[in-house]
Amino acid sequence: MQTEIAISPTVAVRQDQFDASQAEKSVLCLEVSKDRFRFALLDQNRHCCWLEDYAFPSLLTERPASEALPALFQGNPILQISQWQEIRIAINSGSFTLVPGNLFRREYANSYLSLMRGNALPAHEFAQAYEHEEGFYSVFNAEHPLADYFSATYPLQQLTFVHQTSALIRAATAVDRELPSTQNLLLYFENEFITIILHSNRRLIYCNRFGYKQAQDLAYYILYVIAELNLEPYSVNALLYGEITPFADIYTELTRFLPHLSFGHTPPGLTLTAGFDDLPDHRYISLYGLALLPFNAGR
Repeated sequence: MQTEIAISPTVAVRQDQFDASQAEKSVLCLEVSKDRFRFALLDQNRHCCWLEDYAFPSLLTERPASEALPALFQGNPILQISQWQEIRIAINSGSFTLVPGNLFRREYANSYLSLMRGNALPAHEFAQAYEHEEGFYSVFNAEHPLADYFSATYPLQQLTFVHQTSALIRAATAVDRELPSTQNLLLYFENEFITIILHSNRRLIYCNRFGYKQAQDLAYYILYVIAELNLEPYSVNALLYGEITPFADIYTELTRFLPHLSFGHTPPGLTLTAGFDDLPDHRYISLYGLALLPFNAGR
């Protein structure tokens, strides 16, 4: 018999006056990966008013997320509410690809991922697709036990599943539209991975995710991407998001090559309540992007 381990949030922003009666006009945004879980909610005024961030203990990271989540959900006043206007779930999984809308066929979703991965999906995974307003689809892998867990937890809700990169693309697009520069590079950092999203002349032209170990290797990857897209480092406005600080080695390394480098800000179109004032603006861009997705879209 496995012993459940109590998990407390590493970051929590809460609104005392929120109650279950408001949930039917509010949106619950969940993001889950092998070693992390976080969620935020948009209240009936479309203000982001609640955020909790959890890191699974090392003893749990070898177990599927579907087995680690019940102890976290139990007793949580927000996650226990069963009826919401919408529930959006971002899956931070290792496989995704973007397919132009005119080439996409839903029945081939598994094949797109198999081609990208170089092998077939295992039996406990399936391919999920999300349609972007810009005219392309994100196809990504999800686990049957995890999807079943959310369906059982919220049986009366229609759930919208997206890949984490879809939320990042949404946030990056919102940021790009308000910047005077026309070559905008979003760099999202998390635990030895980086997601690179580039907009040029208000169009998304690149999105990919890399693993890295050394700051020098990552700088090389970024410069290689910029060169392959026929751009110059001095012409690109680079914005840093996620798990990075001004004291990180990678920040120091990137300042050597990217003259227009800065920490990102909260994307326009999202209002944060006062409790978020102590959080770095760049930290939770993936959750913020999830909150900015169109309503009732992408199913």
